[in-house]
Amino acid sequence: MTLFASSKSSINLPLDSFEGYQISIKREDLLHPIVSGNKFRKLKYNFLKFSKQKQIVVLTFGGAFSNHLAATAFAGKESKVQTIGIVRGEEWKTKIAQSSTLDFCQAQGMQLYFVSREAYRQKEASPLVQTLIKKEHNLKILPEGGTNALAVKGCMEILTPEDQVFDTICCCVGTGGTLAGLIESAATTQKLVGFSALNNPNLALEVKKYTSKTNWHIQDHYTFGGYAKYTLELIQFINAFYQQYQIPLDPIYTGKMLFGIFDLIKTNQWVWKKKILVIHSGGLQGIHPMNLQLQKKGLPQLLYSSD
Repeated sequence: MTLFASSKSSINLPLDSFEGYQISIKREDLLHPIVSGNKFRKLKYNFLKFSKQKQIVVLTFGGAFSNHLAATAFAGKESKVQTIGIVRGEEWKTKIAQSSTLDFCQAQGMQLYFVSREAYRQKEASPLVQTLIKKEHNLKILPEGGTNALAVKGCMEILTPEDQVFDTICCCVGTGGTLAGLIESAATTQKLVGFSALNNPNLALEVKKYTSKTNWHIQDHYTFGGYAKYTLELIQFINAFYQQYQIPLDPIYTGKMLFGIFDLIKTNQWVWKKKILVIHSGGLQGIHPMNLQLQKKGLPQLLYSSD
């Protein structure tokens, strides 16, 4: 199994000094073209464990443009592990061709089931998943977003000893696993700031499941209305950022984080130290389907090249 056979490290790319702040971006998105960023970290130890077990089936959850579903499907194929994806929204059953993500998952051999949003919220308690548990005796459930103890262990490998020169470390937060791993591996003198991508008042409680440290903060003022929500201002910022630095961002996670960092600095609301490391957690496979949505709405498309 070559995908997760060894630990990988990413490069830190310094940006121009911004109003006296030294900002560097750790390009985790460059780890792998499909299983990139925090998905590589979260899936590594889970699939190293899965690959040692015989005839298991891995079931997980995600939306029609989920980075997690795509990464899990690819990791499953590479690891020779059968995968099942529970997809939010029954309407996607007849629209797979409209989602490059779902099309990709099927091509990797992932078996897809499409459920109502109500059933999706029930996760493993839903009737469908309970039926699959009874049918597949060796079924292993990977949580939505991939966060569990093994995922946190993987995310602890994002930081290296060289990163201790930074005062503040920023990352996106969805289910909390990446932030928890960073907290556990960071020095106690460093401050971890997680930028929430969704409206979840219980997010801090999720992070506390995996760490007892207190040198962290969740910034939840840049969700742009909730998960997968965005505005013209956000799209314009992402494109301007790409034009200046040639670093692509996505509007679900990394775009919101960088917007928040720059906005807090510009409005003199940044309360942490000035030597900042930003974790680029990937998520770029969703840009193509997002551009199709933006085109339908008559909004500018995201500037991005995968070359």
